[in-house]
Amino acid sequence: MDNEYAKLCDSDYRFMCIVWDSAPVNSGELVTLCKEKLGWKKSTTYTVIRKMQEKGYIDNQNATVTVLIPKKQVQAEESAYFVERTFGGSLPGFVAAFLGGRKISEEEARLLKQMIDAHRED
Repeated sequence: MDNEYAKLCDSDYRFMCIVWDSAPVNSGELVTLCKEKLGWKKSTTYTVIRKMQEKGYIDNQNATVTVLIPKKQVQAEESAYFVERTFGGSLPGFVAAFLGGRKISEEEARLLKQMIDAHRED
């Protein structure tokens, strides 16, 4: 799905979070979950199920909704798109803006250093 996938609007992302947390899930149960968590009507949920299936995020076979694109993949692609669009692809620019002068703990710094070391080009 290399950068050409259909971006998720906020409501689609909130719907997908429910699916990611619940899948595989019966579509009737998904209607109940969306009513409880999003305040949606049955027709709205079925419309979004169909739309997300057409976009290739989920499958709906025999009234069972399953995930086709994992949450981590969507988060990675959305994050990369955001950094590219907002900071011209500058990861240091993004981190500086994200921190906004606040301090991080020793543990957070250690974990970030591990991540950087694991992804460093040789």
